Amino acid sequence: MAERKPFLLRTDPALLDALQRWADEELRSLNGQIEYLLRQALQREGHLKAPKPPRKPAP
Repeated sequence: MAERKPFLLRTDPALLDALQRWADEELRSLNGQIEYLLRQALQREGHLKAPKPPRKPAP
């Protein structure tokens, strides 16, 4: 598993509440939802390569 680095994020309480509701709907933690959204945005804008699908073992 890749190393994870903590950081402080200051944000508007209304934004945080909306993110928490969305995370709850998608059965994710708030941290997981924020990471998911950041990863999607970075991939969409070409700043992060999409993960390669797992290789299937040869028969």
